[in-house]
Amino acid sequence: MKPKIKVGLGYDVHQLVEGRHLWLGGIQIPSRLGALGHSDADVLLHAICDALLGALSLGDIGIHFADTDNQYKGIDSKILLKRTFDLIVEKGWKVGNVDCALILQSPKIAGYVPAMKEVISKVLEISQDEVSIKATTAERMGFAGEMKGIEAKAVCLLYA
Repeated sequence: MKPKIKVGLGYDVHQLVEGRHLWLGGIQIPSRLGALGHSDADVLLHAICDALLGALSLGDIGIHFADTDNQYKGIDSKILLKRTFDLIVEKGWKVGNVDCALILQSPKIAGYVPAMKEVISKVLEISQDEVSIKATTAERMGFAGEMKGIEAKAVCLLYA
């Protein structure tokens, strides 16, 4: 019998501005610039949500948590990830793993990766070994390299 597996890809981007906190992977990162968005603008968790939703052809984060809906204004993206995860489980699927990449020039986040993995693994009910988070600069090119924005990519494996 063929195993039931699905793979999803997620991508998100947010502008960086002064006067906002920088939330990545469910934790606040000290930074002069923060991500601008309707929610807490956690680009990493948003990319993971899109990967999970995409694996089951359920649309994207904007369909489920519209930035025009005031109930999501300033919302903690861990809540959005949990609601997305609950939808996946409701459909009969489990998360096998997630693999993520953050693209930002600054700040350096290597020291924060263990805390991010802990947050994400708890929400998705997987071990920390099943959460991969990598970061790279944009070599000072483009909006991420010029510190005008931040982006994240995520891939997930679901199984039933």
